[in-house]
Amino acid sequence: MRKPDNLILLYRFFLLLYYTCIRILSLWNLKAKAWIEGRKNFPAIDYTKGNNEVVWMHCASLGEFEQGRPLIEAIKSCYPSCKIVISFFSSSGYEIIKNFEGADHIFYLPEDSPRNAKKLISQINPALVLWVKYEYWFYFLNALKKKSIPTLLISGVYRTNMPFFKWYGTLWKTMLNSFTHFFVQNQHSKITLEKLIPAEKITNSGDTRFDRVITIAQKFQPVRGIKEFCGDHPILVAGSTWEDDEAEWIHYVKTHPDFRFIIAPHEIDQENLASIKRQFPTSIFYSEWMKNEQRSTINGQRIINCIIIDNIGMLSRLYKYASICYVGGGFGSDGLHNILEAAVYGKPVIFGPEFGRNFEAIEMIEHGGAISIDNAIELEKILNELLSDDTELNRKGEAARNYIYGKAGATKKIMGFIKKNVFLPTDQIALQKDQHPTSLS
Repeated sequence: MRKPDNLILLYRFFLLLYYTCIRILSLWNLKAKAWIEGRKNFPAIDYTKGNNEVVWMHCASLGEFEQGRPLIEAIKSCYPSCKIVISFFSSSGYEIIKNFEGADHIFYLPEDSPRNAKKLISQINPALVLWVKYEYWFYFLNALKKKSIPTLLISGVYRTNMPFFKWYGTLWKTMLNSFTHFFVQNQHSKITLEKLIPAEKITNSGDTRFDRVITIAQKFQPVRGIKEFCGDHPILVAGSTWEDDEAEWIHYVKTHPDFRFIIAPHEIDQENLASIKRQFPTSIFYSEWMKNEQRSTINGQRIINCIIIDNIGMLSRLYKYASICYVGGGFGSDGLHNILEAAVYGKPVIFGPEFGRNFEAIEMIEHGGAISIDNAIELEKILNELLSDDTELNRKGEAARNYIYGKAGATKKIMGFIKKNVFLPTDQIALQKDQHPTSLS
């Protein structure tokens, strides 16, 4: 498909404006500054001379990495000689994963331009490219297509309100045609995408996040100090919360001193943490809790019944300790965060009203494992009902867990496609043949 020159010029103008805004923002915003600093030096990669095949996975941020991780681990297991390189767009994703031992090289995706795309792809020399869920960069995708490099989009979600399906979406449609195959999360996405892409290039594989959270749960490692804090009390864990989420919990935390609350905010900058601490006067930061060798939930005349998690990386394990889980984001315009991490442990999940873009939230409500609330009054009513009825609490928890395990298998389907199409060296397939069936069923 030929790209109209005026759309390319418009895209270049957008990139110029976008990168300029980030540079200005970096003068006072730490995330923007890290984004700029991380891209000052072009990735020092050169895989043009070795005999190893390279798999390149691109992720927008941490959530997309967690989606792609099961597939990367499966590829490494099946093709041990492959090199794995991972790129990130966001600084938050890169900073958390930069020391991940499952990859040979981790870097920031350079700014999108013809020169950067040509240079990076030449250096990586990938045999296979995995693009996780979304983020479409024209010059990188166009360069991959020109070199006929197999490029798979995994865990994709498509809705008719996206730019691809609008009158102004010509350039977006062009980017779609850069992919060799699409693996989408649900049948609705497949049907929607078939309006633009041939059906044989689309597979409803499901979401690799289900495989990832199951692996985390099966390899569960305790979080230091949390069991001591919880004791024998009912435990409520609120994860990935924003200010609007936390506001719904203030009254309940203050009026239930015998319960134990764990709040893991989405943003852990000092200003936000200090604000949360003021809202919850019976709270303590996790770092403070761990410094005290004589840990006690009684501090003088004050009972400490709430821990605020002031780090990143342990939330997926904290849900294990909960009687009931709350997942944030459902009271904001950005929408609900990951509810699968909580549900996999067999815990009922509660969240706010903004969940329409999360098909798993809709389905989990239908399966009886999740509940949406509109305000603090509803939250307290639901909590009181569940915590006074063990049978109903267990029923909803089991429904949540069964939903997760019933959705497993996306990684296996994608691996089957990779093997069937011989994108990677075949000499390793026999070693793991029984572990990774080639069927797409």
